[in-house]
Amino acid sequence: EYNGYKVYWDDGAQIVSPTDKEIINEVNKVKDYSLVRSISLEEAKKLRLYNVIGKAMDKLYLTAIKKQVLNPEIIKEENDLKIVYTPLHGTGNVPVREVLKRLGFKHVYVVEEQTVPDGDFSTVKSPNPEEPSAFAMGIELAKKVDADVIMATDPDADRLGIYVKDSTGIWKDTEFADDPAYPYVRFNANMTGALIAEYVCREQKAVGKLPANGAICNTVVSTNLTKAIAENYNLKYIETLTGFKYIGEQILLFEKNNTYKFIFGMEESFGCLVGDYTRDKDACAAVVILCEIAAFYKLQGETICNAMEEVYRKYGYYFEGAFGITLKGVDGAAQIKEMMENFRNHPLTTFAGIKVIGMRDYVSGIRKPLDGEEENMGLPKSNVLYYELENNAWFAVRPSGNEPKIKFYFGVN
Repeated sequence: EYNGYKVYWDDGAQIVSPTDKEIINEVNKVKDYSLVRSISLEEAKKLRLYNVIGKAMDKLYLTAIKKQVLNPEIIKEENDLKIVYTPLHGTGNVPVREVLKRLGFKHVYVVEEQTVPDGDFSTVKSPNPEEPSAFAMGIELAKKVDADVIMATDPDADRLGIYVKDSTGIWKDTEFADDPAYPYVRFNANMTGALIAEYVCREQKAVGKLPANGAICNTVVSTNLTKAIAENYNLKYIETLTGFKYIGEQILLFEKNNTYKFIFGMEESFGCLVGDYTRDKDACAAVVILCEIAAFYKLQGETICNAMEEVYRKYGYYFEGAFGITLKGVDGAAQIKEMMENFRNHPLTTFAGIKVIGMRDYVSGIRKPLDGEEENMGLPKSNVLYYELENNAWFAVRPSGNEPKIKFYFGVN
């Protein structure tokens, strides 16, 4: 049912318009599939249609990730940090373990059953770090070894989910403590993204390396907390459509136009990128920076929970949620289309008892404030509706781009 594939262009980012349309137009020109021929692997190699990327590229990649570390001396100084890691049967196993070893993290415990490449992902219901159930074996191991943090990368190692031990009990009287995993607390991607953004900006500024023309990118359905962080450090804040390919597109535009220096980008679906050494979300680097943050706070007798609390106290308490309704097949697609049309034809004036003060329709590209003139948002078309609510709250709805789902997003402050 997941009938799709990713294509990367010569800038290293996923394709965007018009390249995507040009490629599918070529595909659609093929009318007689009997004319499509197969060639042998040897022939493909001779024609340079099949190329193996060797260990030299691995070396360059690991070196690039190590360069994202801001305080390597902290890692060497904090020798007691205990990390549980699972690649969920995927590709993160080798690079994540190797880079943590090279950086000097001494206590890395791996969920061995989930290091085996397994296309059936037989130890989990879903190999998705967004799903708490994917952490069951990691939490079990963490409790045995008294780990500080649990990390899970998805099978293609571009998304990261984490649980953090609340050893100082800072959240013991909150909804987090209702989770049977407690004292391990689940962080959503908006939390980890904001935490990384604040740490990177703060530490770069402390040593005079925060560029004056720096930029932070965020997708439209992700937390507004990153905007507050960008404004605090006088950085350009750019909101993109949903999908990390649009953040990759921004990095290319920065370079072409010689405008901004990319610092950080994130999306609420557990993807983020520190630095511009690659042009897509990268869980391996996210593991490294979050382990550095954990080491930084453990030296002070604190945890990542304390770090998150610091961010909230500095900028205000933000929290977001999302859920989807699965509607499969042709009938499901028609239902999703009808639901979006109903939202457009019957504009909301309140949501959950909160007044709507503005609406953005990313199909028309128009933002309509409750009082004031309409404005063009200057973004490509996308089937997303975003409602700005009073008190810095918001609500958004969109059909999924790669699943038979309609998705709903919420944010409060």
